[in-house]
Amino acid sequence: MNSHDDAGASLELRHITKRFSVATDRVLTCTALDDVSLSLDSGTCTLVGGANGSGKSVLMAIIAGLMKPTSGTVKVTGRDNKSAEVGLIFQEPDAQILGETPYEDVMYGPRNLGLNKKESEEYVLEALEKVGLGKKKLYPSRFLSGGEKRRLAVAGILAMNMPLVIFDEPYANLDYDGVRQVNQLVSMLKSENKTVIILTHELEKSLGLCGRFIILHKGCKVFDGLPQDGLKSRLEQWGIRNPLVSYHSVQDLVWL
Repeated sequence: MNSHDDAGASLELRHITKRFSVATDRVLTCTALDDVSLSLDSGTCTLVGGANGSGKSVLMAIIAGLMKPTSGTVKVTGRDNKSAEVGLIFQEPDAQILGETPYEDVMYGPRNLGLNKKESEEYVLEALEKVGLGKKKLYPSRFLSGGEKRRLAVAGILAMNMPLVIFDEPYANLDYDGVRQVNQLVSMLKSENKTVIILTHELEKSLGLCGRFIILHKGCKVFDGLPQDGLKSRLEQWGIRNPLVSYHSVQDLVWL
């Protein structure tokens, strides 16, 4: 591993379908993803939008290798056309925090890769500094704010030099400052030419950071193009509120 090797990874999905069997009084089949194909270049930043239940989290799990598709192929390629690892930032960051302190938590990755203690510590401290947690390396992890916990998750990915990073609903339960912290992380990853995917229905918080906009609806890809073109679509038909709606009075601040 080379901490100065900042190349991202390319992604290619071909005809991904995922079905689940639901056992009731008889076996039913639920289609979570239906023939989804897409290609992302190395170093790009993409927002995948969609209402709850659109298939975003299933797509994330398949890209990361946590779940196998019913049919179709997934290819994540890094340097020298070699298969690359995918880093995940879960919607609930507490679920992926293992260490009592940020230092201990980030240390898990490099040590599991077989690096010695000295080399691991170098990567850990560098990663914590990059995400702004260097001064809190020995702070109790459970007392970090929501935004800081997401920064800690990113530090773990940086310490293992993963070239593709997926954020799953990264703005859930965050206040304004927490949202800003997440977007600063995205900007940092972009500056290092990492490949970034943001899965969210809150378009207004990060669409401007992305060069590509993909929309899932009931497991199908219904839009794939530039963000500015996507905003011209009737997003409400896919369960997404267009973020370009303007507010001029208190009476406007109701969603009906």
